Amino acid sequence: MDPHAAHSDPSPRDEQTPHAGHASHADPSEPETQAGHAEHDAHAGHDTHASHAGHDKHAEHDTHAEHDTHAGHGTSPGNDAHARHDKHAGHGTSPGNDAHAGHDKHAGHSPEMFRRKFWGSLALGVGVLAFDPHFWSLFGKQAPFGNGAPWVAPLLGTALYVYGGAPFLKGAVDELRIRRPGMMTLVALGITVAYVYSLAVALGWASGMALWWELATLVVVMVLGHWIEMASVQRASHALDNLAALVPATAHRLHPDGSTEEVPLANVGVGDRLLVRPGEQVPADGRVQDGASSVNEAFLTGESRPVSKAVDDEVVAGSINGEGALTVEVLRTGEATTLSQIQRLIADAQASRSRYEGLADRAAGVLFYVAVGAGAATFVGHLLLGLPLALAVERTITVLVMACPHALGLAIPLVIANATALAARNGLLLRNREAFERARDVRVVGFDKTGTLTEGRFGVTAVVPAEGIDADAALRLTAALEARSEHPLAAAILAAARQHGLAVPPVEDFDVTAGKGVSGRVEGKRVWVGRPGWETEFGLAADASLGEALHHAEARGESAVILFDAQRPLALVSLADQVRPSAREAVAQLKALGLETVMITGDADAVAQTVAQELGLTKAIARVLPAEKAARVRELRTAYGKVAFVGDGINDAPALLEADLGIAIGAGTNVAIESADVVLVENDPVDVVRVLRLSDLTYRKMRQNLFWATSYNVVALPLAAGLAAPWGITLTPAAGAVFMSLSTLIVAANALSLRRARL
Repeated sequence: MDPHAAHSDPSPRDEQTPHAGHASHADPSEPETQAGHAEHDAHAGHDTHASHAGHDKHAEHDTHAEHDTHAGHGTSPGNDAHARHDKHAGHGTSPGNDAHAGHDKHAGHSPEMFRRKFWGSLALGVGVLAFDPHFWSLFGKQAPFGNGAPWVAPLLGTALYVYGGAPFLKGAVDELRIRRPGMMTLVALGITVAYVYSLAVALGWASGMALWWELATLVVVMVLGHWIEMASVQRASHALDNLAALVPATAHRLHPDGSTEEVPLANVGVGDRLLVRPGEQVPADGRVQDGASSVNEAFLTGESRPVSKAVDDEVVAGSINGEGALTVEVLRTGEATTLSQIQRLIADAQASRSRYEGLADRAAGVLFYVAVGAGAATFVGHLLLGLPLALAVERTITVLVMACPHALGLAIPLVIANATALAARNGLLLRNREAFERARDVRVVGFDKTGTLTEGRFGVTAVVPAEGIDADAALRLTAALEARSEHPLAAAILAAARQHGLAVPPVEDFDVTAGKGVSGRVEGKRVWVGRPGWETEFGLAADASLGEALHHAEARGESAVILFDAQRPLALVSLADQVRPSAREAVAQLKALGLETVMITGDADAVAQTVAQELGLTKAIARVLPAEKAARVRELRTAYGKVAFVGDGINDAPALLEADLGIAIGAGTNVAIESADVVLVENDPVDVVRVLRLSDLTYRKMRQNLFWATSYNVVALPLAAGLAAPWGITLTPAAGAVFMSLSTLIVAANALSLRRARL
C-alpha cells in the first residue's frame, strides 16, 4: 500500500491525484486513519496537493471524460485514392480498399514464398547451366551432359520460367493493367523474350544462340533480390493485436445484493458495476464508485509511476489495478473505450501515411520504355537498312535482354540488407525501408518526454533541511519511513540515501494516513513524511527556507514531500523524473545538423519548460492529450518540414505513425515499437542522430547503385542495337550478359562497403 497518497503536486490538474487514497490498508485503530475512512466516500486528503497529478507526461489521463475527443480522430477519413498504392500495400495495413488497392506488386507475397522460390529456382538454374552448351562455351569447354540430352535445358528452362518467373509475370500484368510499368514489367519482358527466343531456337524455328543460361541467371538473381527486399522491409505490424490483448476476456459484475458474477466482456454494458480486484486489469472505461487504489497506466502512457484512483476518478480499460479493490461503474465499452479509440487512431494513421514509390521501380519504369523503344528502333532500323531479318531479330532480342535489370534488381535490396546489418551493430532496428527516403529530408525532431528524454523514474533533486538538522540526517529519517513502501517516489528516496552511503534505521509503529502520508517511530522519535501542508494540521509552520524550497520545486514542476516531527518541520525533499544523461548530447548534435528540436508531452507546463531549458530544446509543447500528439506532429510539419518523432508509450503510437520518421525507444511499449520505423535498442537519444546519418548514407548508396545498375545501358544498348557495327564493334547476347554481370558485381561491392561505415 503506497503511503504517498499525499505527495505534493504543483500541477493544477489535481483531480487526477495519482496517489490520493493510497492508504487503504492503514490501521483503522489510528485516529488519523479513522478520519480518513470516515471520509472515504470523499477520499480525505484528496486535496489540491494530493499526489503528483500532472507531474508526469500523461497528466491528461486525470479525467477521461475528455477521451471522447478520440472518436473519429482519424487523420485521413475515407482513405484517399492512393492510400495503399505502394509496392507492399496490403501487408499489414488496414482494410479500406480504394481504387488502387490491387496495384500492389507483392500482394499475397511473403519473404517465405520468395525464399522457397529462390531455392527452387536455383536448383532448376543449376540444371539449366549444366545442360546448356552455350554457357560452357564461354569458358572454352563442352557441357558435361548437354550434348547427350538436348531437350533437358529447354525443359528445365520452361519449368524455371513458369515457377520462378510467375511473380514477375503476374506483377507485370498488374502494372500494365494500370498503365504503370515498372520493375515487374521489365523483368517479365526480359525473361519472356529470353524464354520465347530460346524455345524458338530449340524447336528450330529461329537461328542463333539459345539464351537458357541467361534466363536462368536472370530469374535466380531477381527472385533473390525480391527475397532480400521483402525480408528487409516487410515486418507485419502487430500494434493493434498488442492493444487488443490488453483487455481481459471476462469481468466481475456486481449485483445489487453485493454478489459477483464472472461474465464475458462482451456481456458488459454501460452502467454495469464491476469489481476490479488487486492485480487485475480494468475491463472497460469507467468511474470509481468505491475503493481506493493505485492503477498502473503504463500500457497507455509509458509512465513508470502508478496513478492513484479514488471515488469519482476515471479508469481506463487495460490498466492494471494495484493494491486495493475498486468498484467501477462502466462508462464506455467496446469501440467507445479509450483503448479502442487509440487503436482507431493507429489504424487511421497507417491508412493515411504517405506512400513512396521505390527508386528502383521508377528507374525500371523509365528503363522499360527505353528498352521497348530501343528494341523497336533496332528492328525497324535494320529492316529499313535492308539487313537480314534474322540479324534484325537477333539484335532486337539482344537489346531487350540487355535492358533486363540484373543489377537494378539488387541495387536497392542489397543496400537495405547491409544498412540493416550496420544498424544492428549500432543498436538500431530498422523496420521500414521508406523511412530512409523520408528521413534524409527531416527538418525537425519531436520528442516525447518521459521514457525518452527522461528515464521515466524519479530521483531526488534536493534535500533542504530546516535549521538545526543536516541534509543527511533528514534523508536518513525520510528513507526509514519510505523503506516500507514500493512507490517510485519512495524507491527514489531510498536509493538516494544508499547513494550517499547512509545507514537507513528501522521503523516501528508504522502507520499510513490516507491521502496524506506515513508516520512511524524512528530511533525513538515519532516522525511523519507526506505532502506539504500536512504539517499545518498539527499546528506546525515551515520556516522560510522550506517555504522557498517548496516554491522552487513547484515552479520547476517537481514533486515534494515534507519531513516533520511533533515539534516542527525538519526538511523538504524534492524529486523529479531524471533526464537521460545522453539527452543533452543528442539535442546538441541535432542542432549541429541544423535541425529543430521540440518536446511534445502531456506533462505540466512547468515540468516541460524545465526539461526543455535544461536540454536546450527549441521549444516544448505541454499538456498534450494522446489524441492530440499526431495533430501536433502535423503542425510541426507545416511549420518546419519533414518530422521525425521519438517516443516510447502507446499514446505515442499515432504520432510515430503520423511522423515522416517514427523512432521508438526500445524500452517502451510493444505498440510504440511496432508503430515505429526505427527502434533504438539501447534507449539512447544520441542514436537518433545515428539514424539520420544512416538514412542519408543509405540513400546515397542507393543512388550510387542505381547509377551503376543503369549506366551500363548507356553503352550496352547502343552496341546491342548494332550502332557500332560499321566499325566492327558488336555486342552478342553472351557478351552483354558478361557486361551485366560486371555491373552486378560493382553494385554488390558498393552495397557491401556500407558495412564499413561509421555512424
